[in-house]
Parts: sequence; C-alpha cells; structure tokens
Amino acid sequence: MPGSNVTQKLISSHLVDGQMRPGEEIALHVDQTLTQDATGTLVMQELLALGLDRARTELSVQYVDHNLLQADERNAEDHLFLYSACRRFGLWYSKPGNGVSHPTHMQRFGIPGRTLVGSDSHTCAAGSLGMLAIGVGGLDVAMAMAGQPLRLRMPEIWGVQLTGRLRPWTSAKDVILEMLRRHGVSGGRDRIIEYHGPGLATLTAMDRHVIANMGAELGATATVFPADDAVYRFLTAEGRADDFVELPADRDAEYDLHDHVDLSALEPLIAKPSSPGNVVPVREVAGTPVGQVVVGSSANPGLRDFAVVAAVVAGRQTDPAVSFDVNPTSRQTLADLTAIGATLDLIKAGARIHQAGCLGCIGMGQAPAVGSNSLRTFPRNFPGRSGTAEDLVWLCSPETAAAAALTGHITDPRDLAADLGLDYPTPRLPERSSICDDMFVPPLPAEDAARVDLVRGPNISELPDLDPLPDQIHAPVLLKVGDDVSTDEISPAGARALPFRSNIPKLAEFTFTPIDAGYPGRAGATHVVVGGENYGQGSSREHAAIAPRLLGLRVVVAKSFARIHWQNLANFGVLPLVFVDGADFDRIDQGDVLAFEGLHHTLTTSTELTVRNHTTGRQYRLRHWLSPRQVRAVLAGGQIPLLATAGAS
Repeated sequence: MPGSNVTQKLISSHLVDGQMRPGEEIALHVDQTLTQDATGTLVMQELLALGLDRARTELSVQYVDHNLLQADERNAEDHLFLYSACRRFGLWYSKPGNGVSHPTHMQRFGIPGRTLVGSDSHTCAAGSLGMLAIGVGGLDVAMAMAGQPLRLRMPEIWGVQLTGRLRPWTSAKDVILEMLRRHGVSGGRDRIIEYHGPGLATLTAMDRHVIANMGAELGATATVFPADDAVYRFLTAEGRADDFVELPADRDAEYDLHDHVDLSALEPLIAKPSSPGNVVPVREVAGTPVGQVVVGSSANPGLRDFAVVAAVVAGRQTDPAVSFDVNPTSRQTLADLTAIGATLDLIKAGARIHQAGCLGCIGMGQAPAVGSNSLRTFPRNFPGRSGTAEDLVWLCSPETAAAAALTGHITDPRDLAADLGLDYPTPRLPERSSICDDMFVPPLPAEDAARVDLVRGPNISELPDLDPLPDQIHAPVLLKVGDDVSTDEISPAGARALPFRSNIPKLAEFTFTPIDAGYPGRAGATHVVVGGENYGQGSSREHAAIAPRLLGLRVVVAKSFARIHWQNLANFGVLPLVFVDGADFDRIDQGDVLAFEGLHHTLTTSTELTVRNHTTGRQYRLRHWLSPRQVRAVLAGGQIPLLATAGAS
C-alpha cells in the first residue's frame, strides 16, 4: 500500500461517515469554527433556529473585521448583537479592529492536525499550518457548532511539487498567481491542493498563508501544507510551541493529480481587471498609470509583507498622483511593524494607515476613482467589489505594489535597482511576535451564558420562512448570465449594501443589481435563473442564496457551479441543476418559461430530469449532483425546515 499524503491523514483522522473516494459524500468531525461579521449575524440567527444551547466544538471564534466603518448605527448594532451572541453561545469574540480573521486566527488559535470550517471562503488560509481548513456557508458552520459533522463530496487531491527558491523581487503571491495563470478560477474545483517538495523549506508559514488563502480563487475546497519546521518556528514566535504537532506526507505518498512549480523560474506577476485568473507578467503591462495602491488583506497579511513595502519606500515619497493605503491585518502585526520602525517609514513616505481589518478588500472604504487603476495585494478583483461600479483593480505582490506607489505606474520591481538604485530589501524581523490577546473576549462559563439575552437592533431581521419545493414549477427565466458570475455580483458587497447583511428583506433589494439593476423590481414571484460555467464563484456569503430565494428564485440551471454557492443554494431550498449538454445554454433566452414536472419523484429516484421550454417547445436534459440528504433538504425548502420537520416528528 502506498503511503498517505497530508490531506489523507487529516481526512481519515476526522472521518465520521463515507468512503474517501472522489465524488462520494463524506462527513468530517469539526474541531474549530470561524465566523466573521459580514456572515456571522446570519450564523447566530441560525443557531437560534437550530435551538443551540452552547457551541459543541473545541473552539469557535467570531471576528469583527468586515463591517468596520460606522457611517451610521447599523454596523454598530451588528457588533453588539454578535458580542451578545458570543456570550450566549460560548464563543470567543474578536473585537473590531483586532484584525482580519484568517491571519489573526492563524496567530492565536490555529493548530496543526485540526479541522476548521468558516463562513468565509478564505478560511482555507489555515491550511498553511497543516490544518484541514474549509470555507463553507454559514448554515454549515452553525450546524458544526451544534455538533454536526461537515458533509461534502470527497475531493481529488492535487499534489503540487515545489522546487527551487524564490528570486529577489518575487514572493509567495507570485506562486499563487502562477497557479491562477495556468489553471484559471475554476481549475481547483472539487480538489484539495497539497504542496510538497524541497521548495517548501524556503517558504515561511506566512508565505504559505498567502498561497493557501488564494486557493479559494482557484475554486479549491482547501489547500494543505505539511506541519514542519517552518510551522514550528511560526508557533514558537507566537508563544505557542506546545501546540505544534508534526504532520508530514509519507515519503511514498501519492496524489490523484500532479503539478510542479519551480520557484526559481518565477517572475513578478499581476492579475489584470477584473478576474484573479487574468494573470500576466508585470513586465507585459509596465507603464500603465496607477492612481491607487493598497497594501494589506488576508491575501498578504504577514509582517514581512508590510516590512518589505516599508523598506522599499523608506526615505522616499510616493508618487503624488497615487493614493497609498495600508491596511494592517492584525493589531499584533501593526505592533510588530511599529516596533521595527517600519510604520514610521510608511507614514513618512505618504501612506495612509487604516485600522486593522478587511476594509477595501470588501468594498468598505478605499473605493477607487472611475477609470483609475488600483493595484492591491488583495485576493479578488471581481467587477465592482472595490465599491466602485466601473473599477479597474489589479492584484499583485507587495513588491510590485511598492514599486507602483513610488513610480506612479505599473513597474516590474526588478527595475527599481536600475531606476532608483534600490537593492532588494531583506527586513530584519523579530524572532518573537508582539503577542496581543487583550482584544479577544473569552467565552462565559455555561451557567452565566445561559442568562445572557441577545441584543437585537432594528436592522436585524428574522430568517425568512422557507416553504417546500413545489412538485411542479412553471416559471420564467428572469435572468440569464454568463460564465464566472460571482457572489459579489449576486449579492454585492460595498458600503451601500454591507450594512444590511443582517436585514435580508432590505439586502434583497440589491440582488443581482451589478448585473441587472431591474432584477429586484421584476422578482417577487417564482422564477428561474440560468447561468454559465462556475456560477457563484468567490465569497461564501449565503446571502447570495437567501436574498434571491426571498425574491422567488427556486431553480438555478447552469453549466457548472462553484462549490460553496452550490451547497448554499441547496441549504436554502433552491434547486441547482446543470445542463447535460452545455450547448443547451444557448437555446434558452431570458424570458422563456420553463416547465418542471414531477420534481418530487424525479429528484428522489434519479439524478437526471427533463425540462420543457414552454415558450419554444424545446426540451433539455438536466442533472443534479445532490446527495439523498441534500435532496430531502431541497424538497423541504431548506436545511432548517428539514430539521424542524424531523424534530417535530
């Protein structure tokens, strides 16, 4: 028998049900959960609907890192609600300004060998520590907190061998951009990516975080690294050496698929607007004028990432036409950055230092001007995600960002040596972190928690009632969209919409508006949406399923679905179907009326069904990939009605 890779060890040690065969549904025990404020308010309402008394996980943490700008009372109300819910349900609470969930969780709570699920698609970043970390919808997190296993289809395991060493002016961001250049935004769908090989020894734990974080942009279920000396050094610096557990791949480990990246062959790369998969060499677009540079986010959260930028701009002033913004990713990282003098270098160079949080990454502030190129060390550049409808956002490494901040245009950072006489900086970082635990509020004892009442402001709505799926649906195609539609386009982020994350009826008014401003006005009755490839990519926000469901969406027919959104649709009683013949996509028009007959019998006895286009007379063969468990949930109207029915019986 061949040896096991790290992913197989993690899954087998947490397997509750099912067989580790690709495509088969498995159930995994969950050790830790992570929620953030843009999705967490719904999770807490779901815990109420599930009747939870206290979280049954080893550790659950609620972060406040997205909706930080308090332009009115709504975000503050959410924060109070989340704090009271943490006290009630036995969760840790990370106060606003403490930091972005992913690097902060890695610093204070991540443990090799554990499983982590989070209501944020970038939860996969914790794979950098040798964890199995998976982003899911909020309801799946709520069920994990209630002691239920996580259920998902067993992915293929994609082994990526790393060799060589990164050259000066390239960094970990260029590794994941190279993967996106090769494979696009759906290349990792239904796969877990595991990195191995001699090149690993040259990457720190935070370098690995950069790569693991943006595995979400590949569509991967998770990204896994071994727990080795690099992880031990990281945990030691965090004062948590006792949490280290060595977790290597066996020497004769095998993988379902294979790839290879020679780190020494990489050059600076950049993702052009408006997709993380639109990657080209920086040199190919050099000279493009830049109006904004933003450094930070969960995609480049390490002290080294900020320190390199500070070292590049130290003693210089950034270009006067460039808005140079710095988002520290945790208060601890800001403390370390200040201790080594780098914060002052950034300030003197013209940087605007913002609070620790996601901010511009989720369109909460730092929106760029229309027609102005914005270079960001962020994970995503979907259209309009920045808060500007007609944005031009590019994704790059800290080195490339710093070069553009100085020159005012996209610049290959390798050219700084000749242009400015600037050698590649190697900042000296402290061996020990400035450990900041004070902004974490620990769980209350159970007897005290039971007496806590939730603080629910007027902007926090109830979960909508979800009725069962009809046996027959005759409904119009209210909207037809193309490939790679993101959840940002279904339920937009930004300062206008995000404050209503807890108010589903109000949030529903923004549904699909980046694509079709008239959709909410036309919706209200039962209808269908038709999509192309990779429908629902990006954020895990289940609002992109709940809000259109509230407006009457009952079926989505697409060429293919992104994993998390597909799961979220099923969780809330929306039937996700795929074309057997992808060419049928072109044979349906917006406005056509589709007739679905005998759904209850068909879904429970077959994976295929036929739909008739009442408008044209055509018929199409469709397929669903739902497990029997998911079929029962869709028929009941969603997972919560299903559980309520089971409880009543």
